[in-house]
Order: sequence, then structure tokens, then C-alpha cells
Amino acid sequence: GKKVLELHAISKSYDGRPVIRPFTYNFRRGERIGVIGPNGSGKTTFLQLVSERLAPDSGTAVRGEATAFACFDQTTSLPDGKLTVIEYIRASAERVRLADGASLSAEQFLERFLFPRPMQSQPVEKLSGGELRRLDLVRLLATAPNFLLLDEPTNDLDLDTIRLLEDYLADFPGCILLVSHDRAFLDRLTERLFLFDGKGGI
Repeated sequence: GKKVLELHAISKSYDGRPVIRPFTYNFRRGERIGVIGPNGSGKTTFLQLVSERLAPDSGTAVRGEATAFACFDQTTSLPDGKLTVIEYIRASAERVRLADGASLSAEQFLERFLFPRPMQSQPVEKLSGGELRRLDLVRLLATAPNFLLLDEPTNDLDLDTIRLLEDYLADFPGCILLVSHDRAFLDRLTERLFLFDGKGGI
């Protein structure tokens, strides 16, 4: 569809303190936007408003019929530890379509993100915290979203995974809304910035 997401004067306050003052924006297809600002300035709240996980105090967010969000935030979802790595990913997708039209099996997609075949048969409960974070990222990307919301995605990822994520996002055809303090990461992957001033203004 032509409509991706329209924000109409959305706002949010906590205990009378404005975190997001009325903000209006019309996202275009394939748009890539970085989100920067001091800690506590409302960046995470903004992503939650955009993805409709949080209701605004005023205004509306109107999503296009074909818009499919995927949110990678700073907390890792904890799957059933008895599931194997491959079972966990297959629950989201048996095959993953790539930007060039090709598709990979769940096993091949896991290999791309540094989960070799022997590791895929391990129970999820055997993974380290960093491996769980990486597995959560793979699961999210496997759902074939067209609007990615990434809140400090490089936290707790090793350098090899960060490079793989950069390469994947560089070819990603949908919208990206990316919160990060890593300016090199932002410079490569985004074309404009939303700057939060810490007083509710964007």
C-alpha cells in the first residue's frame, strides 16, 4: 500500500512531564531514520508509540494496511528453554525471504548469523546471554517485517554480529527507525535524524 505510517500530533507525558510534545510525521516507503538524544529523552517511548505498544496521551498513529512492524528493543525475550535453536526460529518462519528475492531456509538463515548446524540442535537454555540476544534478532528478522524499530540494537552483540546486522540492514528494503549512540552505525544506515532535545521536542 501507499500508506506506511502517519503520526498526527502524538504526545506523551509522565507525571506531568512532557516526554513527547505533539509530533506529526508521515513516513515514506523505504525511509531510514536515526533517533538520537540524551538518555531519558523519550527515544524508547517514541518507538513504543510508533509501534502501537503504547497509547499516546493525544493524537493518533495510523498504520498502513500492509505495514508490518518488528521491534528489537533492549530486553531479550526468553523462549521456552526446552526448545532447540532451530525449533525456536521455525516457529516464526520455515523460510526467510531476502531483499534480492532469494530465500533461505531457517537453517541457512541461522548459519548466516553465526549459528552453525550443530549449534542449531542445542536447547535454547544452553545459550549464553549474548547468543540469546543474537537469536532474538534472528527470530525478529525471520518474520519478514517491512518496518524495523531498533532500540540500541548493537548493545550486547559481538563485533561479528554487528557487522552482519549492518550488512543485512544496508540491503533491507523497508523502513528503519534506529535508536543508537553509535554515529558510524547511524551514518551508514540512516538518511536523516530525529533529534530529541530532552524537553519533549523532536
